[in-house]
Amino acid sequence: MALTVKKVAKLMRRGEPGRYLDGGGSGVRGLYLIVQGKAAAHWELRFQLDGRARWMGLGSARTFDLAQARDRAKRERQKLADKTDPLEARRSERAAQKAAAALAVAKTMTFKQCAEKYIADNSGGWRNVKHAAQWKSTLTSYAYPVIGDLAVADINTGLVLKVLEQPIKAKRGYAEGTLWAARRETASRLRGRIETILGWATVRGYRTGDNPARWEKHIKEAVAGKSRAALIEHHAALPYAELPTFIAALRKRGGVAAQALEFLILTAARTGEIIGAKWDEIDLDAATWIVPGERMKGGREHKVPLSAAAVDLLRGLYSETGNEFVFIGPRKAGLSNMALTAVLRRMDYGNITTHGFRSSFRDWAAERTNYPRDVAERALAHGIKDKTEAAYERTTLFDKRRKLMEAWAKFCVSPVQRGGKVVNLHEAAVS
Repeated sequence: MALTVKKVAKLMRRGEPGRYLDGGGSGVRGLYLIVQGKAAAHWELRFQLDGRARWMGLGSARTFDLAQARDRAKRERQKLADKTDPLEARRSERAAQKAAAALAVAKTMTFKQCAEKYIADNSGGWRNVKHAAQWKSTLTSYAYPVIGDLAVADINTGLVLKVLEQPIKAKRGYAEGTLWAARRETASRLRGRIETILGWATVRGYRTGDNPARWEKHIKEAVAGKSRAALIEHHAALPYAELPTFIAALRKRGGVAAQALEFLILTAARTGEIIGAKWDEIDLDAATWIVPGERMKGGREHKVPLSAAAVDLLRGLYSETGNEFVFIGPRKAGLSNMALTAVLRRMDYGNITTHGFRSSFRDWAAERTNYPRDVAERALAHGIKDKTEAAYERTTLFDKRRKLMEAWAKFCVSPVQRGGKVVNLHEAAVS
């Protein structure tokens, strides 16, 4: 017997669990009302396919009345007549809808949204909070104004180059020009960050295709010539021959940041290693500084031999009870990441970088000493690139590095020549 509107209402009102067939008369073959209780009842269609009974849900009985349920059942029966599996057809339809929805989200997901999500997901694994701050700073200053509000799916090579070649106004220590030409190190890091974010967006399904910010055989070909020109014009590293004069001028300035910069030069260390230096890492009697792995770029502990000049500098520093930092900032903590760069700019050396002093040291070691290449590379905490060579390397060459760093310090603080006259370094610094 076919179900009627009244009978459906009565069954749902009673709420007695059961399965009721809509059979005979105007009923649809295989349509059932499934009552699970007073608050729950739905429609199902039973059909045979490949000799096996199948059940297919057709929605809530509170949403679809009897007439609507019969219409839905008839449509599914029609698919069976056309040799189509209704359940498979529904799965395919839902998958298509899901894909369409994902595509719609992808089209509206902006580069800035992806960048912020990437930073939020990954910053917890970065070595320090300043690294995350640097990501946000460079993206906010240079990427977001150009591509931040654009759909990440639409970012192409032309837009990446637009970011890298945007005009930069002249600023103390920087010439006017494009970002890539005037601030190559910043632009290079920015390109790498854009590449990482676009790669993340591709994996997440927000974009497809090759990464337009990739360097090799892509962006490199567009900016390589400009990169060489920037190196020649802007001199990121100070020529080592000018270091004695520079150190004399640096000592004349005084101040904790200037002392930190001098210590950076004497140890050929990176900025992050210097501003994060703590007294418990340093043994003044043994003239040794052990930088923990979490503050090293390579993630490995680095043992630094300290020259006599470096030890004298440390002994002359002001220390503060309860403050673990070697170089104390204005707020009784460590120096900021830009403190050393600010010293360079105040000295009108804004066209060079603190990192460039490592290059100055490397050039001096290669051109003015007979120490093997590996000794200088170890002093810079560089690994050996050749895997076979590295496998046989079982020492940090510490004793040789100590002699090298002592020679480097003596060179840096050597007397300054003025008009053929040798001037004592202290005299040059205070005159």
